[in-house]
Amino acid sequence: MKKILITGAAGKIGQHVANTLMKKTSYQLKLADINLLPLEKFKGSSNHEVIYLDVSSLEECQNACKNIDIVIHLAGDPSPNADFYSSLLENTIKGSYNIFKAASDNGVTKVIAASSAQTVEGYPLDFQVTDSSPVRPKNMYGVSKCFVEALASYFAYEKQLQSIVIRIGAYDDYKPEGLPLSARDMSAYISPEDFIDLLLKTITAKNLPFFSILHGISENRFKRLNIEETKRLVGYTPNSDAFKLCGIHFFDR
Repeated sequence: MKKILITGAAGKIGQHVANTLMKKTSYQLKLADINLLPLEKFKGSSNHEVIYLDVSSLEECQNACKNIDIVIHLAGDPSPNADFYSSLLENTIKGSYNIFKAASDNGVTKVIAASSAQTVEGYPLDFQVTDSSPVRPKNMYGVSKCFVEALASYFAYEKQLQSIVIRIGAYDDYKPEGLPLSARDMSAYISPEDFIDLLLKTITAKNLPFFSILHGISENRFKRLNIEETKRLVGYTPNSDAFKLCGIHFFDR
């Protein structure tokens, strides 16, 4: 039975990932976060563990990665407006290094790390980013995620740790009665269901390169990120379309 460490497990994405993996897989999970209150509901299971983890501490990361097969690294400040000194430096820059270092030191076989569409947000809105487009962040949050991608590449090629990063788009459980999405968010939208499909296929994918950047958006009519290479690499099959969810329909001539 594979054992998976999920950092940032108390976040919106982390909780959904934990819930789904518990229901749909036989993996043994170690759920880690600096905020344990949202993880109370997961305690008491004989197959799973909940631990406090401050990713800015290398010692804590080393302990968290012991006897782990796969790390899903979601920890960090998720706000595009996050301040560099008060949050990004400790939680994303230092924290991500600590997780990759600890994973490498403890013989983890694969790290799947959350990157962001913000790494390329500086491109014009009518430009579709491909897997070969250079990074072009528009804010310091995007810059910090560029660091995560470079870090993953380093540990993949120099330390032989398989490192996969997913550029997560506008992740949301969209409800038609909710606030309308902007045109940008519709083009970058990824539904929770599609994200789980991508994540599960990334966990189990065979013959992946040591380092890969995957594009995490849904099958939107207009796509901020091109997902053809992601489909090819892991067999990703998204179903959601933000434009349809928002009531915008197109008719081909």
